[in-house]
Amino acid sequence: METAKIIEILEDWNFWTGKDRDTGVDRETYTQELEKLHKTEQVIAITGVRRSGKSTIMLQFIKKLIDKGIDPRNILYVNFEDLRFKDLDLDLLNKIYDTYLQYAQPKSKAYIFLDEIHKIIGWERFARTLHELKKAHIFVSASNSKLLYGKLASVLTGRHLDLNVFPLDFKEFLLFNNIKTKDTLDMISKRHKIISLLNVYLEYGGLPLVCIKESKKELLQTYFEDIINKDVIENHTIDNISKMKSLAKFYVTNSGKRISFNSIAKSINLSLDTVERYSYYLEESYLIYFIKKFSYSVKEQEKTMAMVYVIDNGLKNILGFKFSKDFGWLYQNTAANHLIKKYGKENIFYWMGAAKEEVDFAIKSGLKIKQLIQVCYDISDADTKKRETRALLKAGKELKCKNLLIITEDYESEEKTKGKTIRYIPLWKWLLS
Repeated sequence: METAKIIEILEDWNFWTGKDRDTGVDRETYTQELEKLHKTEQVIAITGVRRSGKSTIMLQFIKKLIDKGIDPRNILYVNFEDLRFKDLDLDLLNKIYDTYLQYAQPKSKAYIFLDEIHKIIGWERFARTLHELKKAHIFVSASNSKLLYGKLASVLTGRHLDLNVFPLDFKEFLLFNNIKTKDTLDMISKRHKIISLLNVYLEYGGLPLVCIKESKKELLQTYFEDIINKDVIENHTIDNISKMKSLAKFYVTNSGKRISFNSIAKSINLSLDTVERYSYYLEESYLIYFIKKFSYSVKEQEKTMAMVYVIDNGLKNILGFKFSKDFGWLYQNTAANHLIKKYGKENIFYWMGAAKEEVDFAIKSGLKIKQLIQVCYDISDADTKKRETRALLKAGKELKCKNLLIITEDYESEEKTKGKTIRYIPLWKWLLS
């Protein structure tokens, strides 16, 4: 590739010429975390579902570095999804780096940001060399966890730290819509606007560009296809592409339900091994994730059915759901994403009793369950309330957990039931608290 073309592309993305770049609404949670991770002098790996904002967060962090006095020419940002880059390979990566050194002439240790780096086979050797020679601070990103972490683990064991980027949580979504709450009183005063925006959030999700553009459904459809085609099919050997896509749609439209690989294999006429393999490819792309049943026995956890959730409600809704009739599942999926972002997937489970009673979420801390959560959109029906509280109380007794919560549409209270306190809170308030 011509040096002049490389310079042209790099100038478009970088801050070298002093021109101000609009990097959107600052996602402070992530830029502050990047600042902390950067101080460790390790390679920083940024992952997350496609279009969740990884590139923008990188650029926002670069802007913060410049604001703190780092010379823009000491910073290189490369986006390997730029279609002008041809023949993505290690030779190109080395040429980009050499071109940067000659053109920008950094005066001190460089900051190198390599966006969607998994497209370059062998990139990990490049990163290791610069890291070990202390020539650069290295930041890499990818939309596939295995392709990034697997490569890093093979050459940089113990020398990289991770940052997982999610679509906007509800608090960020409100900021994107110019709603900022200072305290509880302020939040309550803006209650009606917040609830109105919650309905938008439940329907279209939190992928940043979707939040600010009018063509929401078209964007979501494109994103779904891109995740399947670019983050799954391009990166793995898929023998039956149509059935892979059918499997993806099945999971997304069945979010919040227990799944059985055996049943799926029979229904779509694929081998059990293939269904399991395709399923984990989809999880690696961050489109879906599986929550296991809680048990003190690891063997028991592995053999029981998992609950499937999708990373964003908007992706769930574009595949044919009737939004007005599906609030219960949307509430549950929203709660799952909130909990996983807050506590990590490895600490989130569902609970099922011997009589098949279910509790949606059991939050683990160390070896103990610290909270049990039911999600119930409409708690007004007496039978529904009885069913939800009965399961919660039974799980609390079995797991020795007193922190019992039910997330609702608009009911808020604390009630004593059989000597135990159950707290009820509306979803919007829980998401912001």
